[in-house]
Order: sequence, then structure tokens, then C-alpha cells
Amino acid sequence: MRIFEVCGASVADLVEEHGHRVQRVRGKGGKVVLVPLPPAVSRAIDRAVGDRDGGPILRNTLGGRMDRHAATRRLKHLAASAGIRMPRMHPHMLRHTFVTTMLDAGVSLRDVQIAARHADPRTTMRYDRARKNPDRHANYILAAFMASGT
Repeated sequence: MRIFEVCGASVADLVEEHGHRVQRVRGKGGKVVLVPLPPAVSRAIDRAVGDRDGGPILRNTLGGRMDRHAATRRLKHLAASAGIRMPRMHPHMLRHTFVTTMLDAGVSLRDVQIAARHADPRTTMRYDRARKNPDRHANYILAAFMASGT
């Protein structure tokens, strides 16, 4: 999710859809999408929400809706507490890590593009650090597929 989507998320936007817990998100251009929440993420959201049944999921120190500046400060604090020292820590780094980790794990470019909600696959490809790695060349994947006899 993008930082403005995370900060705009409300408790009421947590819903069940086809047996999955999802977050209703208003993305770029006001487009509403449902983002599936893996169990660990769902548990973290539950801890952030506590027993509240409304309002923002992420709150600032005064209890109001967190904005992107407060989110950046919180991220820097959490990184420092974890011993992570980076000169320019910002929330988009988490989105970048999400995309690059999926690509490194072998998730297809198309599936990563859909998960990241990139309109153009070239945007997703910019995140692929290993795209020039010969070990991942499509020729090897095709040869393995053909050799398997399937």
C-alpha cells in the first residue's frame, strides 16, 4: 500500500470477502480496491486497533489520524530501535522492499504488478534488481519445463 492509503485506512474498512480478511483501500484516482491481509498482517492490525470499532487504524500521539509525516517519524524511530541505521528512511522504502522481495522470490512480474497496483509493467520492472542475472533468464526456465515432460 502507498503511505497515503495506509494513513487513510479506517477500522470500518476491514472486511471479509470470499473467506479472506481484506482492507478496503481508496487508491490513486479514488479507485477502491480490496487488499488481502495475510494472517501476520491481520494480527498486527488487530493489535493496532485494539478494542476500537471505528476511526483510523493508525493514530498519531494525540489519537487522531496519522499523516505521512507522523508515519515517517514513527518508521525512523522503529528503525533506530531495531538498530537499523539508514540516512534517508521513509515509508516508500517499505513498498520498495515489498516489490523487490516478491520479485526476488520468483513471483511473476504480472502478479507483482497487480499486487503493487502499477498501471504499467515497466514501473514494476524498475524494482527488479536481478533482471540482468543470467541465472534467471527465461531460457533456463523454458528448458527446465521442457525437460520435465509436462
